[in-house]
Amino acid sequence: MLDIEWVKPEMTSPFEPGASPWVGPPLTEDAVRRAQETLGVRLPRSYVALMYRQNGGVLKNNCYPTDFRTSWAADHFQIDVLMGIGHEEGVDAQSAYLISEWDYPDVGVVLGVTPAAGPDTVMLDYSETGPGGEPAMVYVDEDRIPRRIAASFEEFMDCLVSCEVYDDEDDDQ
Repeated sequence: MLDIEWVKPEMTSPFEPGASPWVGPPLTEDAVRRAQETLGVRLPRSYVALMYRQNGGVLKNNCYPTDFRTSWAADHFQIDVLMGIGHEEGVDAQSAYLISEWDYPDVGVVLGVTPAAGPDTVMLDYSETGPGGEPAMVYVDEDRIPRRIAASFEEFMDCLVSCEVYDDEDDDQ
């Protein structure tokens, strides 16, 4: 049985309500097992637990603060979608294709879709832990250098903020 303790009952959904092609069918243990076999890694428990609540979707808070310049801005990037598991738009169906198509570094699993849908992305990074470890989260920009942004998926989710925080800033580069 999968451990889904990370998602607390009182936790509000990080996803926008409503139908979306990014939302997959309800997650099953079999789908998780197949995805992990396809990807060759153990997905983080906190990610899997969240996918049991809603299997992917458009994020409410979709900006991530950084201490480095991105192709978006001096201090953040935007991630619109968190991919789910076991469907056409899921990580198991899309990650290897996206790594190949966009020449992302082969450090793990493509997890997010940015508004540009390709030049940059967010990935689970297994390069330090191996396929059975707890991956860090990295941002990959147009230069294809993975920059560590969080020690875990859970930390990544905790740091997402509303993009309204940045609406009044001048993001000219």
